[in-house]
Amino acid sequence: MSSTARTALEIRGVRKAYGSTEVLHGVDLTGRAGDVLAVVGANGAGKSTLIKILAGAEPMSAGELRLDGERVELRSPHDAHAHGIRTVHQELTLVPELSVTENLLMGHFPRRFGGLIDWRAAHARARDLLESIGYGAIDPRTRAGRLTVARQQMVEIAKALVSEGGEPRVLVLDEPSAVLAGSDLEALFALIRRLQRRGVLIVYVSHRLAEVTELATSIVVIKDGRVVAETVPERTDENELIRLMAGRGPGRLYPARRPDPGEPLLTVSGLHRPGEFRDISFTLRAGEITGLFGLVGSGRSELARCVFGAEPAHAGSVTTFGGVTTSGGVTSAEVTTSVTSGGVGVSGGGRTSGSTSEGPGAPGGARRFRSPREAIAAGLALVTEDRKRTGLVLGLTTAENIGLTTLRTTTRGPLLDTGRRRRDVTAMVERLDIRPAHCAKLPVRTLSGGNQQKAVLAKWLLTGPRVLLLDEPTRGVDMATRAEIYRMLDELSRAGMAVLLISSDLTEVLGATDRVLVMREGRLTADLPSDRTTEDTVLAHAIGHTA
Repeated sequence: MSSTARTALEIRGVRKAYGSTEVLHGVDLTGRAGDVLAVVGANGAGKSTLIKILAGAEPMSAGELRLDGERVELRSPHDAHAHGIRTVHQELTLVPELSVTENLLMGHFPRRFGGLIDWRAAHARARDLLESIGYGAIDPRTRAGRLTVARQQMVEIAKALVSEGGEPRVLVLDEPSAVLAGSDLEALFALIRRLQRRGVLIVYVSHRLAEVTELATSIVVIKDGRVVAETVPERTDENELIRLMAGRGPGRLYPARRPDPGEPLLTVSGLHRPGEFRDISFTLRAGEITGLFGLVGSGRSELARCVFGAEPAHAGSVTTFGGVTTSGGVTSAEVTTSVTSGGVGVSGGGRTSGSTSEGPGAPGGARRFRSPREAIAAGLALVTEDRKRTGLVLGLTTAENIGLTTLRTTTRGPLLDTGRRRRDVTAMVERLDIRPAHCAKLPVRTLSGGNQQKAVLAKWLLTGPRVLLLDEPTRGVDMATRAEIYRMLDELSRAGMAVLLISSDLTEVLGATDRVLVMREGRLTADLPSDRTTEDTVLAHAIGHTA
């Protein structure tokens, strides 16, 4: 965009304090119409607070905001919307029980004579909108809660473009690509460029620095509530941005890996769930980090939930091996979970925890894994892709969240052993460096995204798993915290754990793993060694364009 373009947004001297604690210290930003203004910074830098101010969700303590040269006051999200500022938050805001159409057109439904909603016209309008921004594969009649997180993110972006007031003047995107890859990511970039050409200012907040340098026309770096640098992509690179964000050089992001897999700890054989995945077979071994990559709709997240017992499968089996200490303290030599259309059955040479239950009609002495409880008892843990909805209970403290998975072992009859839980939580806070140091007593919702993710990891590590499944564990996490997570996974695998890392980030899925499984349309299409595979090769298998 030309330097003569009008100034769309000016932020001058913005401060924000919560009580006596000031978190923004006089922030200045300027964005021109048609620009992509990238805002980067580590977790806790103040980006989320700035976004809330722009969205009208938080009032500023001091400073001013101007749109097209006119000073405005944003007292509510309605004010921001009326002034043409739309925000797509990192955390999903869709109503899961409503359809995509209802989420998109809420308050703007086409109506027939008599005031009744014209549902045929509504679904057609929603479909046209989704197709116009490159997301036509989403069925607008589908209940939003049944969509993957990636597709829910697409709907969130579409929702921001629906308004009686027309197209936005300023579109704020907070980590919009965190769960997108391949053609879905390309569709997002194409949409941004179309909006640029129409004069919309895009405020792009992301930890994916490669995207920032590709898309942005200008970059602002925030650290500790202050703007510490303003630059353009031509004058910087990822390493320099990391140095500005952290106040030091980037160091090594991924630990050096030397694949030396041990005994099998989990084998999946012929797992099948109609409409989502079919005939899935793989083995996870002690000491090995296995990546799982696939585009939106490939079935990767559904597979993880099924292996963990959170969703039923139609056929196949899941077998765990080794000395797995269950939640009841019983050691199992081998446990096989057989899945048929009639349910999930378990058989094995050792004993399983008393938390598994006898399935009605199960043959022999088989038991059924009908919930995550049985998977936990067999030594599995799953870090889900949406920490706010399925990883944390936001109304509880950090300590209460971390202790959720071990309530059975920290209670004496009806009473909680508060001393034991305090020791467990303190050890995990120190081990994972969860900040602030006194976070245990704080509501978990007040922590930064990276520290919330560490709390989710701490919760599962307390169960002592042998097999750790992680679905997008670095989504919305800054580079420094990413490096900590990669280092932790490296240490856990070297201690004998089997790790499955599900990610839509090609660089991550190759850099942090020993081998990569690739899914396409519900099937495994490749099993590749990470150190001898390129991103292009992985993506080719994911889209079915291999030679």
